[in-house]
Amino acid sequence: MMDLLANPWFYAAAVPAVVLVGLSKGGFGGAVGFVGVPLMALVMPPVQAAAILLPILCLMDVAAVWTWWGVYDRRMLLDMLPGAVAGIGLGWLTAAVVTEEMVRLIVGAVALAFVLRWLYLKLRHGADHAARPNRLAAAFWGAVAGFTSFVAHVGGPPFQVYALPLRLDPKILSGTTAIFFAVTNALKLIPYFALGQFDATNLAASLALMPLAPLATMAGAWLVRRMRPEIFYPFTYATVAVVAVKLVWDSLAGLF
Repeated sequence: MMDLLANPWFYAAAVPAVVLVGLSKGGFGGAVGFVGVPLMALVMPPVQAAAILLPILCLMDVAAVWTWWGVYDRRMLLDMLPGAVAGIGLGWLTAAVVTEEMVRLIVGAVALAFVLRWLYLKLRHGADHAARPNRLAAAFWGAVAGFTSFVAHVGGPPFQVYALPLRLDPKILSGTTAIFFAVTNALKLIPYFALGQFDATNLAASLALMPLAPLATMAGAWLVRRMRPEIFYPFTYATVAVVAVKLVWDSLAGLF
């Protein structure tokens, strides 16, 4: 425990990771929070990085839900959360056989195709048109988000594949996202504990980083409240594209 907390490289990687994840949790930058585990994995095993981040994510979720209190889309949550619960259960059952590289490749490829489709439609038809809610699609993408969130804390891109085309007000989207991931991350605590990921070393590292969590989350919310939809959505799609390319690159490097 002392070796990790006394290592300056731990803070060099973990502090930026927590700040970026917090900004994403606040609603700014969409899926940018995926960088948390990869950044920390520069100085520790990815599984340990994920375990250290999970309690911090839960604290950020509390700050995000409080910040966006009462601002959310009820129908989207009702449609997506049952699938997310099933996805988390599937991730728990397959934890021994599914690698992070496999999950990153699938998530990255789907997210990249999603962004390219949006770009094609925008160039061909001009202005965006809001999609209609679809319960079946919501359940499917909720399950994918729950599964990938459990395995590698990368639930953002699958969630946004369903959420972004609805073109909700940015504040409503941020509030809905906050509640969705607050529920999924809280549920993940049970299997992570059962798998023995919360030892004294990891919990001490989580505790050392926690003061940054609410500050970064509220900063992200502050930025979102000042962004117009015509800026917010292209920016968010751009961040999803960056995430997708990075996920595919990292997964291929890990697999081959």
